[in-house]
Amino acid sequence: MNILLLTQIVPFPPHSGPRVKTYHLLRYLAERHQVTLVTFTRNAEEEAHANTLRRMCAAVHTVHLHRSRPRDLAALATSLVNGKPFLIERDSSAAMHHLLAGLVAAAARQGAPFDLVHADQLNMAQFAEPLPLPRLLDQHNAVWTILERIAKQETGPKQIFLEREQRLLQRYEGHVCATFEAVTAVSEEDRRALLHVMPQQRDIPIIPIAVDAATQQPVARTPGAKGVLSLATMMYPPNIDAVCWFARNIYPLVRRAVPDTHFYVCGQRPVPEVRALPEKDPSIEVTGYVPDAHPYIANSACLIVPLRSGGGMRVKILEALAWGIPIVSTTVGYEGIDLKPGEHLLVADTPSDFADAVTLLLRDPELGRRIAAAGRQRLLERYDWQAVCPAMDAVYQRMMAGKATHPVDSVQSSQVRHA
Repeated sequence: MNILLLTQIVPFPPHSGPRVKTYHLLRYLAERHQVTLVTFTRNAEEEAHANTLRRMCAAVHTVHLHRSRPRDLAALATSLVNGKPFLIERDSSAAMHHLLAGLVAAAARQGAPFDLVHADQLNMAQFAEPLPLPRLLDQHNAVWTILERIAKQETGPKQIFLEREQRLLQRYEGHVCATFEAVTAVSEEDRRALLHVMPQQRDIPIIPIAVDAATQQPVARTPGAKGVLSLATMMYPPNIDAVCWFARNIYPLVRRAVPDTHFYVCGQRPVPEVRALPEKDPSIEVTGYVPDAHPYIANSACLIVPLRSGGGMRVKILEALAWGIPIVSTTVGYEGIDLKPGEHLLVADTPSDFADAVTLLLRDPELGRRIAAAGRQRLLERYDWQAVCPAMDAVYQRMMAGKATHPVDSVQSSQVRHA
């Protein structure tokens, strides 16, 4: 097939959740189809990363996306007028629309039209929507649920804004999922959340996020390791909340039980609130982005995922399973991943219970080894990319089978297309 793939971020290198998901899918698709990648870039480094993907794709096209406070304020003002979610309006781009219209027209003129457009994440749906092609929306999460959870933790004007944004996203996300020819979700929880906001029910296949277990082998950990590790992008609000909640409410309890513990916060672009954590406790180390996390994994007894909000699947958990490091997570943290608490990971939702679970792994390395081994086996069975990605081909085939009976040049908002 000739596929037009739209991504909000360059899916390379695969060092963050969205990039990991999309990179492995692109890798699979490019081996079997002709893929034209169209992606936003923000700087010269991302342009270079996009150029790397030309070896994999039939073609790669980029559009510069500039974000700034004035542009965000303009997007907010527009959102207040037109009722479109701020998160969608912020990425609006006439240049992207113009490029895509030209690519689709040129492909048709050359006798090699695109078979379908694959929009990766909700932000890119606005660019796929007007194209005269069958459209697939690849949902990394049910976005409206993220705003709902964050709003519950806020007060005052910020809470009012987040609640409004949640309502707008519910309406927008429900409309897009109802009108695109196919929609996929990464978990049963997200599938149910998407169906909840749709005017009519439809089939939403679940295709989980996958990693490359063959290249991500278990990391040998130092005997008696006393580190506690967080690996997450440190400019994403749910991750910021999680790390700060752990540092302030849980880590002091762990240190009281195991005084020589260290807390490693690894992840790109830490915000000032996170960078300030070592000022209150020198045993906390905020590293920023690390090109190789193996030394921190080797010196840690566990990886923590203390999320209280968010959606989709946590790639950091899949990678931790591959690396063979035991995990302590909240219920929200491992949501959407088929793991059994006590067998594949430890789960706790209160500060005291979370601290007890971390302390247990610090004191009992053998328990950590058993949990890590069981977790990696689960990963191999359920979440390796070569086992997961073929399901997307089945979705494509159903889209093509329905092409004759579902013309796409006059889609009405009331129509619901079944994958």
